[in-house]
Amino acid sequence: MQQDSVDVLVVGGGINGAAIARDAAGRGLSVLLCEQDDLAAHTSSASSKLIHGGLRYLEQYEFALVGKALAERDVVLNSAPHIVRPLRFVLPHEPHLRPEWMIRAALLLYDNLGRRRAHTLLHSRRVDLRTHAAGAPLKPQFESGFVYSDAWADDARLVVLNALDAKARGAQVRVRTRCVQAQRHAQHWSAQLRDAGGELHAVEARALVNATGPWAASFLDTVAALPKRRALRLVKGSHIVVGKLYDHHYAYTFQQSDRRIVFAIPFEHDYTLIGTTDMDFAGPPESVRIEPREVDYLCAAASHYFARAVSPSDVVWSYSGVRPLLDDGSEQASEATRDYLLDHDADGAPLLNVFGGKITTHRKLAEEALDWLAPALGSARAAWTADEDVRLPGAQFANARSIDAGFDAFLHDIVRRHPWLPGGQALRYARAYGTRLARIVGDARGLADLGEHFGAGLYAAEVAYLVREEWARAPDDVLWRRSKLGLRLDVAQRRRLAEWLASHGVRR
Repeated sequence: MQQDSVDVLVVGGGINGAAIARDAAGRGLSVLLCEQDDLAAHTSSASSKLIHGGLRYLEQYEFALVGKALAERDVVLNSAPHIVRPLRFVLPHEPHLRPEWMIRAALLLYDNLGRRRAHTLLHSRRVDLRTHAAGAPLKPQFESGFVYSDAWADDARLVVLNALDAKARGAQVRVRTRCVQAQRHAQHWSAQLRDAGGELHAVEARALVNATGPWAASFLDTVAALPKRRALRLVKGSHIVVGKLYDHHYAYTFQQSDRRIVFAIPFEHDYTLIGTTDMDFAGPPESVRIEPREVDYLCAAASHYFARAVSPSDVVWSYSGVRPLLDDGSEQASEATRDYLLDHDADGAPLLNVFGGKITTHRKLAEEALDWLAPALGSARAAWTADEDVRLPGAQFANARSIDAGFDAFLHDIVRRHPWLPGGQALRYARAYGTRLARIVGDARGLADLGEHFGAGLYAAEVAYLVREEWARAPDDVLWRRSKLGLRLDVAQRRRLAEWLASHGVRR
């Protein structure tokens, strides 16, 4: 049996596992990250795609969490401006739900909590929806509202970029590889990993990180055979995607009568993303699916505000994920804390269990994890991922003075150097891959040089790159996580992509 020896074994290829692997590798530790499915296959690709402080958490007095998340929002914007970008939100005012003074006070606090780089985001303000562009698609009774800033992210690609950076710094990344046993000793862990072909691989690690998300408790029970010291509350969040409901670039924050918030967000140019729900979930995390009552809830939430009603027949795609939240005894799932807990266990070889968290705070979570792990493993290297000159792969174009200007100049250069690329495809390449698009385009002088066309601007050169460098193994990896081209390819085109992968020896 093949055996590896590493400093840190990270189990779980979601955003927290990938970020921890990246930080650990950057501190000089040898790292192996294993993921039972694809990177970001579960919770980390099922978010609302937002990097935000969580305005509604102020109502729950989660000031520390909001401040931490807002500080991280700026760091993440700076580190990956091709896949993370500023987004302005419009909150229509409903006086019977929350008085205007309360919203004004919350937004003032939101503007000033955390660390803000002056060039990054605009402050909030009150707007007249009778004349503002964002008022046009709304029902006429919504006459006023508020505009504030947060950020949008390609969540699954954010995971992949963290994994790519971890690999560039020396980490091993293995997808479709399940940790089936982990035994603790005084100075090390002995683990067995099973790959997609059923072959077992032995790993000896000085420390183990349990970053399995909604599986964190069951991993301790069934794989590590250790007692769990914290309880998780599994909460399902579902989203729907419909055809584009409006033409401007604003997103909406819709208050609901049940005190929840539903977002409506411009999505993939031709669509609107609506979500999310919050429901306690008791089944296996991999079995999560949206329910008809959730679709009805989201359609009703949007229809309450938009002049054009949204019905279940308008839904072109939906997705659900299970959020592993700390069980803080909250009566409602929507009120459970979104903060995280790092459970340090030094009773033998170091064990770190990651409980809770949200995609916005992944970098800070990883930094705190390594601030404990690195000294325990003899590394004296300081935290490094928050430095302003640190970028995720593909973001080397970034201009510190202006995120938007830096990306616009980069896109202009791409169009100049590759005038044969259609405008929409050039923009998609630039957004998804940043400077790494050169690894796809190479020396091509026309679309024909990119190989077989599967549809919607997806060419063999891009698929080959995703297989070669980004761990894609199956059509869904390409169409729903490395991109969202699944919205545009028909059944025959998806089948042809599967045939191409099989014919090129890609093993799942």
